[in-house]
Amino acid sequence: MAKTPSDKLYRLIRSLSPAEKRYFRIYIRGKTDRNSKYLHLFSLMSAQETFDEEFLKSRIYKNRAPEGKKYSELKSYLYNLVLKSLQAFDEQQSIQYKLHELLQGVLALYKRGLYEDCRELLSKASKIARQYEDFGTLLEIIRWEKQLAYTRMDVDFLHKNLEQLQFQEEQAFQLLRNNSEYQKIFFQVYTANFKREASPKSADQMAPLFQLTGQNAILEDPDLARSHKARVLYYRTLNIYYYATGQYEQFYESGEKLMQLLESQPHFLRENLADYIATLSNLILSCGLMQRYNEVRIYLDKLYGLTPITVDDRRKIHRQYYSNLFALCSFTGEFEEARRAMARCQEEAELISIQGHETASFYFQYCTICFGCSDYSGALDYLNLWLGQPRSVEREDLQSLARILSLILHFEMGNLMLLESLTRATARFLQKKNRYQDLERRFIHFIHDLTKSHGASEIRAAFQKAKEDLPGLPGYRILLQTFDLEAWLDSKIKGHTFAATVQQKWKNEQLLKTKKEDPRT
Repeated sequence: MAKTPSDKLYRLIRSLSPAEKRYFRIYIRGKTDRNSKYLHLFSLMSAQETFDEEFLKSRIYKNRAPEGKKYSELKSYLYNLVLKSLQAFDEQQSIQYKLHELLQGVLALYKRGLYEDCRELLSKASKIARQYEDFGTLLEIIRWEKQLAYTRMDVDFLHKNLEQLQFQEEQAFQLLRNNSEYQKIFFQVYTANFKREASPKSADQMAPLFQLTGQNAILEDPDLARSHKARVLYYRTLNIYYYATGQYEQFYESGEKLMQLLESQPHFLRENLADYIATLSNLILSCGLMQRYNEVRIYLDKLYGLTPITVDDRRKIHRQYYSNLFALCSFTGEFEEARRAMARCQEEAELISIQGHETASFYFQYCTICFGCSDYSGALDYLNLWLGQPRSVEREDLQSLARILSLILHFEMGNLMLLESLTRATARFLQKKNRYQDLERRFIHFIHDLTKSHGASEIRAAFQKAKEDLPGLPGYRILLQTFDLEAWLDSKIKGHTFAATVQQKWKNEQLLKTKKEDPRT
């Protein structure tokens, strides 16, 4: 059986930014000529929208079959060449590479007996390592300081500085250990909180989280975190914990403190933006949970205005911004705004080469947006695209909602004859997945009743009964977080559009909130 062509080189080249591609062409000058197969293959892969091995071979070898393993060797060599150019590109920007380069320089000078020059480079490296809290590199710098004094038999230097160097070494060890402890508890809490379900956790499921946080003294006081990086991990850990345990006020407050902490040391953000992106995303979520909708807009703008450092940053900003914006618009009933944002989202995904599974993560939201715009055919198309994705990419609890939405969409499209068989198929699917609970069972009975109803009054009565029966059932509130079934039922009872009903519901909630905050209004 023929082996499937490897697309490893293609994926690497397609991940490069325009600046990285330009740098590669500069990097290989002198290493190969302009007409080389390496450069030709690089250009072809850069331009290729989808990977096509046979097309590449035909263009490189002018429709002649390559000899033996020459094509595989060509790809392997080019892969390593691109990787080396990326390493050289990163050396110009990364603090880690800069420190590595300085220490490599120390080694080169040391071998040639240029000890004073070594000390000059060590001084530069020490300032950078301290500024960026690279305690591991700081230990290496201190080791070099001792080694230089020993090599030069500089006893006077050791008499004057040995005690200070040993103090700095012990301090660096302690800071490294302290940071490691916070990193450990962060990943333990993160792992304990990982879930595929949106439903609230039981007391037994929450027990590991309570145990982890309750038995760790380092979480009792932020001052126990002895460095900026450790303090960031302290607040990130608490932030996850508060969300997982439903303490939304503390979730919001810890998110604000974390954002302020990150912004207080901007040089770290120029090196690594990932934590800041995650912090803003969680802060947006907390504002939504606390009904601070004006702040949601502020932090969304802040997130969208970030300048990404890496391709991963660009993709995370794109995903978090649009998923949160779509959620806000769906909650407030601003579906037309969401539809316009949806078009921008898809255009930007094309420009930044968003991967297929990342695009698929929006399909469910696209479905609800189209539904809010009364585009039921478009909504069904996106729902079917979502259902066609591997089950591992989405929460399991959305599987029930997807089937409910499918029935609603077919009802809206007037496919009443089809609904009878669809309700049976949906019931079988949910039973097979052990998800045929009271909510799903009652809803399917409701759809069955709709197909048997005649006339507007009977249909309205069926909707009224569903509105009375469903809200008290387990899982109903969780369902409302993704699709406002309550608003859909109301819209059918009152004869309004779904969008208008959601908008009115949101306005009523805002008015009620204002009255609670100021009874005089």
